[in-house]
Amino acid sequence: MEKILEIRDGCNSPSQLLKSHAFTRYLEIYKDAFIKDLCGHDERRQGEAQRKITFIRSITARDFLEVLESNHASLRDVPERHRALVRFIDGMFHHFRGSGYARLIRLQNDVVTGDETPDTVKDKVTAKAQNLSDLIVDGRRAILRRVFMEQGVRRTVGLDASPNVAAGEISGHYLNLPNDYFPLAAVPLTIAADIQTGVDYETPSNKRAHPFYELTNNPFNPDTFNSEEWVSVPLQVGTSLIVAYIHKSRGCIEMEPGLLNIFPFADVVKIRDGRRPDGIFLFGDPVAPSLDRLGYYWDDKNKVLIGLVPNIDELKYFGYCKKPILTLHNVLAIRANAMPLHCGCTRYVVNFDQQGNALIADMYVKADDMGRIELVQGADGVHRPIFYGTETGAFACLDGFSEQAKLQMRGREVGYNSETGTNARQVVPVTIDEEVLRGDQLDILLYMNNFILIENGQPTINTAISVNEAIEHFRLGERVASGSTHSHRGKKESSYWANPFPLLKSNSGKVIHTDLYNRFSETEQLFICDAHILCERHELSIGIAHSQLMAGVFIDNSDEDVIRCGYANTEAVEQEGPVRLAEDLIELIKKTAIKKRERSGGKVEEVSITVALVGDSRTGKSETAEKMEGVLGLQLI
Repeated sequence: MEKILEIRDGCNSPSQLLKSHAFTRYLEIYKDAFIKDLCGHDERRQGEAQRKITFIRSITARDFLEVLESNHASLRDVPERHRALVRFIDGMFHHFRGSGYARLIRLQNDVVTGDETPDTVKDKVTAKAQNLSDLIVDGRRAILRRVFMEQGVRRTVGLDASPNVAAGEISGHYLNLPNDYFPLAAVPLTIAADIQTGVDYETPSNKRAHPFYELTNNPFNPDTFNSEEWVSVPLQVGTSLIVAYIHKSRGCIEMEPGLLNIFPFADVVKIRDGRRPDGIFLFGDPVAPSLDRLGYYWDDKNKVLIGLVPNIDELKYFGYCKKPILTLHNVLAIRANAMPLHCGCTRYVVNFDQQGNALIADMYVKADDMGRIELVQGADGVHRPIFYGTETGAFACLDGFSEQAKLQMRGREVGYNSETGTNARQVVPVTIDEEVLRGDQLDILLYMNNFILIENGQPTINTAISVNEAIEHFRLGERVASGSTHSHRGKKESSYWANPFPLLKSNSGKVIHTDLYNRFSETEQLFICDAHILCERHELSIGIAHSQLMAGVFIDNSDEDVIRCGYANTEAVEQEGPVRLAEDLIELIKKTAIKKRERSGGKVEEVSITVALVGDSRTGKSETAEKMEGVLGLQLI
């Protein structure tokens, strides 16, 4: 297992840093990596490589203390070994900043037993991370100065040496786990964190190819679980408490920053008060790695849902971390008679001028990729869809975003596989916890079609169809793939309700998860029945929206079709199609807001319109939201 660095030492000077256990550990990590690289050199260079390896193996932390404490009068007095040591530690410094992985950990049990809160811990964790970065940079400069290598222009801003994750942890024993899962209690719980952004992680895989389906046996084995090899993060995913355990090996641990950037932390107070996890997720289990153990299992005895991704290179991709966690949420939602929606959802705040014209004042993301609707019965006996989100961040594919949108992400992003060309992605925050966790009545529900070309001047939204006809679009779930999930780029595919994780029906119509499908169908039928009433009362609009995002590459669309619909070429469709949809969506939101105001007596000054755009990957959910921000001019950069 390739090692990562965990830092628990408290240091205040370069000398203390060099004497710390963390420095010695990272020195060994870097030496091993350096030697491994040298062993791969051409046979003709083995003489030089072996000489370098002998030198590297001889290095100890004491050598650098000797350099730091030296006092040479001039460059001529500096021993050649000292200069070689400084060149080595400078390489080690840059390896730490670029190729290493470090976690700064502070135990914070006072959050549970004293007056500390996650917010105060977060402040302390941030300060510790910054102090450590400053100390590492200052220590490097001090050592360079001893051998007269710290001369000329000083480059300060670019030399941040923060750990990848600085975490405040509490004992895992505070988590109310079922007895059958007692080894998990030995893994500390991360309850506050400061992550390094602007980092791009290269993972062994860059696409999803395998489904995350139900297993017949529990994949978790308490007898083989080694608590020292894992980190854990308690997440609030919708109404579900899901605790994620991530293996510390390279290729797995890189998922931690993305996970921290996409889901809210669970409430520590609820954990302290005995809230049991609804789900347990393990990413990178090294014991008997096999695709047969990829999936989830409902432990009926302990009433907990278990998900597991084994330690296999082709599964070491952030999509295999995010999507299985959302699958656990969805399974729990279906079991609780809610409807998970694979969608983007935004709440629009609409004001009115003196003439009663609707004006969109702001927009708040409630879900970037997944949410759920709970059917809440009103005093009139009608069930209304109340929407809740799941993620505060987005796992955004950069292929379809403008340069302005990418600029807005800068400084907040955790990147994955930027050098791969297609399907480069970033995890970036898009909303706040409170917005995701609050419930809002759904006003507009649209299925996102991404492949039908719409002629210029024709509407891209159709809500004039019946509820039953609209529902058929959701059930059919057609889209054209981009190739990000091993599907053929430009080819049409179908997934029931846009695949609300797990897939309930195959493309051929075969039911895959019978119990979940039956539960989902019962809830769906209740929704359909009352959707008729809500649409007649103009409380709900349901239909189909055309983003045209993949229409330019759809194999059934010709170049002549593209030009006929007002586009210069196929590349223009991807950027301009979502803009057309955004324009039409703005008008629909305003009309809906006016009707909503009229139902309330026409006196309110502000209403909220909640819009869910249902669709699988690359149907244009995020892209349309981005274009709407640009059209409305709600942000300036």
